[in-house]
Amino acid sequence: MVTFKLPLSMLLLFLLLNIFVCSSEVLYIPVTKDASTLEYTIEVGQRTPLIPIKLLINLGGRSLWVDCDKGYKSSTYKPAVCNSTQCTFAKSHACGDCIFKPQLQPGCSNNTCYIWGENPLINSFHDRTEIAEDVLAIGSTPGVRVTWPRFIFSCLLDQDMMRQFANGVTGVAGFGRVSPVSIPNQLALDSRFTKKFGICLSSSTQSRGVIFIGSGPYYVYNPKKIDISNDIIYTKLIANTRGGFVTSEEYYIQVSSIRIAGQDVPLNKTLLSINKKNGVAGTRISTATPFTILHTTIYDAFKTAFIKVLPKNVTIVEPPMKQFGLCFSSKNIKSTNVGPDVPVIDFVLHKPSAFWRIYGTNSVVQVSKDVMCLAFVGQDQTWEPSIVIGGHQMEENLLVFDLLGRNIGFSSSLKLQQASCSKYDNTILG
Repeated sequence: MVTFKLPLSMLLLFLLLNIFVCSSEVLYIPVTKDASTLEYTIEVGQRTPLIPIKLLINLGGRSLWVDCDKGYKSSTYKPAVCNSTQCTFAKSHACGDCIFKPQLQPGCSNNTCYIWGENPLINSFHDRTEIAEDVLAIGSTPGVRVTWPRFIFSCLLDQDMMRQFANGVTGVAGFGRVSPVSIPNQLALDSRFTKKFGICLSSSTQSRGVIFIGSGPYYVYNPKKIDISNDIIYTKLIANTRGGFVTSEEYYIQVSSIRIAGQDVPLNKTLLSINKKNGVAGTRISTATPFTILHTTIYDAFKTAFIKVLPKNVTIVEPPMKQFGLCFSSKNIKSTNVGPDVPVIDFVLHKPSAFWRIYGTNSVVQVSKDVMCLAFVGQDQTWEPSIVIGGHQMEENLLVFDLLGRNIGFSSSLKLQQASCSKYDNTILG
């Protein structure tokens, strides 16, 4: 046997290089858009034997939780014991015994601990979501399905928490920013990945988008293989701790102004920053919201500004759908490579030169043959964020969430590069 003794400086360099190499992989998780609800879902394999589980994506979710009320069967299910390492790691808020069922079962164990479970579609929370471990197969690296034998998740029994889920969805995939048991934070415990992920939602219900776990590169085809993480505008991720546990996992950014066709929309700027007393206002990003929501006073100014710069030969029509406040004839709207030729919208971030540009493909929606609507919703947001950026505005854009650097990046429409979120690396399984 031959052994070598390396100087300490070289050993440290070797370890750093090894960490860098090990952390350079990217995990690809396919994302489906449900045709009837417009919800975004992923499918994982869980339990022993593995079965497919369909989950709603929730950016602000604390954990991966599943419905354990309807026959959860697995030989590898292991509830966390009160005051155990798993309970501490998951930041459990309480311990207890099974009180909801006549006999013990997954989700109703004795001497176990709990985490909050949430359904963002109905803004509802459950305080007795049982912490547990089980096998999880989620996503893949090129050609290889990735499996974790002891993935910490949570088990929920309340059927009321399943309301408004798309057909077949039996839980939530939580991508919260600080929870140790959120999907990105837990996957980053594997040295191949990092606390960074990208979301690329497809605009089609027939072709899947993708979530990238890891630092990149994030490849799609146009038809050449391109790294869509190269051209990104970054802004600071803002922590909203004033809203308590309800907002602590959410992703907020600073929107300092909104421009339409290069002109500032006159806004009450106080609504654009988080209220330091109660955590309301500001701008949040949400995959559980189909269309961007604007506080009514912001929406009114936004709508007026948009109408002013529409071509004069475009006719305003009565909205055929209640959720939209502005609709117009599409007969005189031309098509471009980035969707309908309507005024561009800029969400200006921390400085005037840093902005997320929204083109027609993301700013309007065709609701009938000759009618399209502004794909933003006005709503009373007095006790909520003033702006909630929704899924339609994110589609065919790459959003990068750097949890360690506390930054969020925006790419603008991939259609500018003749690319699509559905054309991700075709060597990926699933």
